Amino acid sequence: MVDDIERVLEEEEDPSFFPCQSFQITPDPIVIKGIGNLTLFGLNSRFSSEFPCSLKGKLAPEEFQDTMDRINLVLQRNVHSHLRWLICGLIFCCCSIGISLWPVIYLNKGTISAVKETLEQENQLLYNKLGFNWRLSRIPVENTVNLTEYVLLIETLVKVPLSVPD
Repeated sequence: MVDDIERVLEEEEDPSFFPCQSFQITPDPIVIKGIGNLTLFGLNSRFSSEFPCSLKGKLAPEEFQDTMDRINLVLQRNVHSHLRWLICGLIFCCCSIGISLWPVIYLNKGTISAVKETLEQENQLLYNKLGFNWRLSRIPVENTVNLTEYVLLIETLVKVPLSVPD
């Protein structure tokens, strides 16, 4: 009796015992870093519009360029005006005990949400159909512990195999 139980347990531990299970490995996301000359609160004033070689054959360079132009337009409209507000806030910071910096922080949050909204529209219109998902993400800056920056991540969506039963 004990031998039968051990044989059943050994069969269940065998990976070939469950033939329907298959694991798909998703590739690492493509990271697009900011290249602008102005960075406020981790958000750069511009992202690189160079077409990544890992997207060749999967996405048209024109579509990638159009998306990057839309994102950079949102950043161009907002980040440079934030610099003026930051300078004004720094001038009056001593008098207001730091309260004068709050408008810049809220403007920056608005810019981040505008970029995320633009990316969501692009995902719905084109990229989700092609198996990609764009998102704005915060990652640590290389060689530092406390600093973070915003980058664009292009993730590959896992396709669900329709021929495998549930």
